[in-house]
Amino acid sequence: MDVSLYSAAAAMNATERWQDLVADNLSMSSVPGYRQHEISFSAVQAGIANGAPDSSSNNFVIPFSGSSINFAQGELKATGANMDFALEGPGFFSVQMPDGSTGYTRDGEFHLDSRGQMVTKQGYKVMSDSGALMFDPNNSAAINVSAVGEVTQGADIKGKMKITEFANLKGLTMSSQGYFTADPTIAKPLQAANATSLRQGFVEASNTSPTLAMASLITSMRMFETSQKVMQMQSDRMAKSISDLSGTN
Repeated sequence: MDVSLYSAAAAMNATERWQDLVADNLSMSSVPGYRQHEISFSAVQAGIANGAPDSSSNNFVIPFSGSSINFAQGELKATGANMDFALEGPGFFSVQMPDGSTGYTRDGEFHLDSRGQMVTKQGYKVMSDSGALMFDPNNSAAINVSAVGEVTQGADIKGKMKITEFANLKGLTMSSQGYFTADPTIAKPLQAANATSLRQGFVEASNTSPTLAMASLITSMRMFETSQKVMQMQSDRMAKSISDLSGTN
């Protein structure tokens, strides 16, 4: 086995994965509350070099890439819109997904549907501690939400917006459009405490920097091209060796 070929191929695979993650970050950079993916690289033991004694000092390694989600707070931007909400702290808005499960998001651009339900841009119901948030479409009074999530429409109390925190963010999996699902045994959802507060008339920007993402994309492309050249060089070397040994031109 030619170790250099396997190493170059593994490096190409790792940098291709990096490019995919950066492309995802760029495409979602305008989505409020989006959390960027980050890449990490490590060396993985892949075997023992041909003809070498069975010893740990003769093991060879290949590059391996892993990914994680950066949960750092994004910048809060004032919009002045009454149905825009942002969270300060580690909490998430709780919404009802189409299959009935609970999803979590930091995107607080909500609106009322024709039935007076508070919903996300995709039409998912925004949840309170006692179910979906419902409002009277015939009531012209303003909708207000306090810093702890208490919702009122004029003098009418409508409930408390369900804001969820997690003991372990590694139990969250990002799905489409920036929503998260939670493995309850790992994430361990908790009702938000004083660590999270809500701000009405604001949205949280994505924590992705398009400038840094473009720089990462260029770097990953250069690394991919370098690994590709290494693979081509090793392939040419092997072809020449075979030709020389076989006595053909």
